[in-house]
Amino acid sequence: MFKSTPVAAAVTLLAGMASAADLNICVEGAYPPFSYTTDGGAVEGFDVDIANALCTQMELTCDMVQVDWVGIIPALLERRCDAIVASMSITDERRKVIDFSTKYYNTPARFVGTEGMTIDDLKGKIVGVQRASLHQRFVLDTFPNVTLDLYDTQDGAFDALAAGEIDAIMSDSIAIYDAFLNTPAGKGYDYFGPEYSDPEYHGIGAAVAVRQGEKELRNAFSHAIGVIRSTGEYQKINAKYFGFDIFGG
Repeated sequence: MFKSTPVAAAVTLLAGMASAADLNICVEGAYPPFSYTTDGGAVEGFDVDIANALCTQMELTCDMVQVDWVGIIPALLERRCDAIVASMSITDERRKVIDFSTKYYNTPARFVGTEGMTIDDLKGKIVGVQRASLHQRFVLDTFPNVTLDLYDTQDGAFDALAAGEIDAIMSDSIAIYDAFLNTPAGKGYDYFGPEYSDPEYHGIGAAVAVRQGEKELRNAFSHAIGVIRSTGEYQKINAKYFGFDIFGG
């Protein structure tokens, strides 16, 4: 099933993968521009392009498996997929149950509310975040005077803000810009407050997630990330979606 390359030889040690593809990759499909579902039902976006580039570099065939965010780690643990490429940040909490490659990007979190809103205005307000996201715990711990509303998708939080059902949202700064601020629904809204990148909450970058104990696969993805950056393939994908380098420090 696997091709006879050093990277492919390493991942053949993984058991239980029986499909036409060498690897099944869990993606979300509801977090533009990183992943989104087209009108035709295809899942596209930065994460998907990165996943395909990594698979090509490893000389493996990969199928994208769309899974809702709240169920994406369980899907990996239940072996419905072999890796997650879904803008999942490396955090100590997640490392208790899964493992990660090196990062493939790192961008800060931001609040967004009506233009002119400030951090001081948050007290007593309703803030929307995606359920089971790292932003959920950060807002709970850091802003105890707000009411938190949870949404299964980030788009759900954007819709609630535009409808006036909540006062602010917190999410990845790039996801907010592309999927909300840079759309007609985002007119009259803006970032407020600082950029947040506390490693305790926000992790140290988005990476490919694998099951614990699968070091060969983890290392294969890490190696492939380094290669696509050195060859310029990463930069081509980056430029397709963003006007600046999102790899981060």
